[in-house]
Amino acid sequence: MSVAKPLPHDSAPLHVTGAARYVDDIPMPVGTLHLAFGISDIAAGRLLSLDTGPVRAAPGVVAVITAADLPFDNDVSPSNHDEPLLAEEVISYLGQPLFIVVATSHLSARRAARLARVETEAGDPILTVDEALARNSRFEEGPRVYGRGDVAGAIAGAAHRLTGRLEIGGQEHFYLEGQAAAALPQDNGDMVVMSSTQHPTEIQHKVAEAIGVHMHGVRVETRRMGGGFGGKESQGNALAVACAVAARATGRPCKMRYDRDDDMVITGKRHDFRIEYEVGFDDSGRIEGIDFTHYTRCGWAQDLSLPVADRAMLHADNAYFLPAVRITSHRLKTSTQSATAFRGFGGPQGMLGIERVMDHIATRLGKDPVAVRRCNFYGGSGTEPRDLTPYGQQVTDFILPDLMSRLEETACYTARRAAVESWNAENAILKKGIALTPVKFGISFTLTHLNQAGALVHVYQDGSIHLNHGGTEMGQGLFQKVAQVAAARFGVDVSAVRITATDTGKVPNTSATAASSGSDLNGMAVQNACDTIRMRLAELMAGRHQTLPSEVIFKDGKVHVGSATYSFAEVVADAYVARISLSATGFYKTPDLAWDRIRGEGRPFFYFAYGAAVTEVVIDTLTGENRILRTDILHDAGASLNPEIDIGQIEGGYVQGAGWLTTEELVWDDKGRLRTHAPSTYKIPGCSDRPDIFNVALWDAPNNEATVYRSKAVGEPPLMLGISAWSALCDAVQSCGDTYADLQAPATAEEILAAVGRATSGGAV
Repeated sequence: MSVAKPLPHDSAPLHVTGAARYVDDIPMPVGTLHLAFGISDIAAGRLLSLDTGPVRAAPGVVAVITAADLPFDNDVSPSNHDEPLLAEEVISYLGQPLFIVVATSHLSARRAARLARVETEAGDPILTVDEALARNSRFEEGPRVYGRGDVAGAIAGAAHRLTGRLEIGGQEHFYLEGQAAAALPQDNGDMVVMSSTQHPTEIQHKVAEAIGVHMHGVRVETRRMGGGFGGKESQGNALAVACAVAARATGRPCKMRYDRDDDMVITGKRHDFRIEYEVGFDDSGRIEGIDFTHYTRCGWAQDLSLPVADRAMLHADNAYFLPAVRITSHRLKTSTQSATAFRGFGGPQGMLGIERVMDHIATRLGKDPVAVRRCNFYGGSGTEPRDLTPYGQQVTDFILPDLMSRLEETACYTARRAAVESWNAENAILKKGIALTPVKFGISFTLTHLNQAGALVHVYQDGSIHLNHGGTEMGQGLFQKVAQVAAARFGVDVSAVRITATDTGKVPNTSATAASSGSDLNGMAVQNACDTIRMRLAELMAGRHQTLPSEVIFKDGKVHVGSATYSFAEVVADAYVARISLSATGFYKTPDLAWDRIRGEGRPFFYFAYGAAVTEVVIDTLTGENRILRTDILHDAGASLNPEIDIGQIEGGYVQGAGWLTTEELVWDDKGRLRTHAPSTYKIPGCSDRPDIFNVALWDAPNNEATVYRSKAVGEPPLMLGISAWSALCDAVQSCGDTYADLQAPATAEEILAAVGRATSGGAV
């Protein structure tokens, strides 16, 4: 069977040889024009005048498009219709597009974009959480609140109480392939768009609005992306719409790609958060009541901020039963890039808050942080059930106690913690830390109607299989996994299956490839389509051999009917001659979902994915320099569709999560200018930042829910394993003194040095 095999990525040879085609590599027709945005240099204010004369006179410039020149809708928002493609009168952030340059080359367009004479009236930007609160700048009238129980009473009656505040930085996506799009005008005003996007249907919708046609007049194609991580769920809209508008105006193909600096200055990031907490707990560390307040800095437009903030609330429990809990979420509007989807979609921020609480409790009680975590797990002893989340979903498959026990054993956690304590007792300068942190991550879109997918499968006369589905390939191996599903349904080798570019003309009304749902949704849609064709073939062969269709077996490239055996290609050829359809569509919708986001109640997730990581670090207390020494991961992928691809995703997710919480720091100045706008000033983890010892294993157990071959999603959950690196740094810093170190995120060298100072300043925790 093709599933569960560790097959390489379908484009692996193309990736390593540089032959894989991305949008910017696609040969374009002669006469293709190139676009660039002219952008604002203030963060808030008004656009008084825009003189594009010098731009139009620049070499190679064919046209300049301003908001007044747009033929139809001036909007690229995925949600609230509040994100103009080009600013009209109000300027909302530094980097906002003001006009489009259309030129004969990419370089000519970028050079000309700097020549406009722009007169503005600067306003007072809102850049911080405190400024937004002071000016009541928000996307909802008041905060959203989820929870249950008498929180104040539970905290007041607890034996111990703590309060704290955690600042959590944002994160730049830093996909290797930047944002890119191209548009080719067609007959009747139609448009073909090639876009590096996770959401082709969203591109189709926004382009159709912008050029005044129905969605059937726009076809969007995406073969692959060089990374997305959520940054191409909505942020590609502006480029695709700009190209389509320019192509419509000029009658010529148009193409646009951001320079890396422009990409970082214009596009949104992971939401940064402030989390405040008050918690009451008993002598063992078990939480009796907890009150969280989330402050989410959303940027200038709503984008996807409301569901991101919702998911942060839904993961404020992580793996822990909270008997009395209140989670209050403020969604704040600021004069910065519109924060957007990023791997985990708010879940990592919510999860980091409760993991900070666990470490804080352990420090106060002088206990091993793992022991505190264990006593707060879902399930366990007690007269009352401990299996309901704060939003009322029952946790029925909680495997973390066993998973963590196995990881503790294989990673030698107990012995290594003792060794770390011995090291720290003997060394004054270099201090080590170790942490084991769990992950429980909900799988499904919280906007219920997005949990659907379609597929189109053709079987040709020679037995080859052509497959198309609504998911997009961004390097995560989705196409290979889905091809393996199709091959398994027909009992053929995966080489017989060809997946072509995601295309809105083949599979309509697709959801974004996001929420870790790509394999779950599209795999099941493909399975359903293949099963339709397979049943037609089985009925044909069963009729000829006077048996039941269920007795027809597809295996190893053969079709077995009683004592007779045929090649798959022979059966397909016979079916064609018999005038049996060899094409089918498939559709799947995730079952058993019910979610009321206003009340904060229901079952938003089909199931949970689990994992845990042990990380050991060392810090230099004189400089704040630090290293990850070793990481051990045990992660739950259900019955993995492709173990090698899943392990690669886990490794990459961990490193990206650790980068978010250690080296990756976004810095804006007091004018709202992003200062960390290039690889020279923004530090993503490099190969040398990976742990020297990096052990990753899969928890080998099928999903309890009826997913495709009982697999589990593996896109987003591994990122939160990186929390163990941050927690280990907290442990190392805390070993320096008795005062609570209060390490913030990201734990840069500067922040670690400051936290060491706090830890050694004296006083009680």
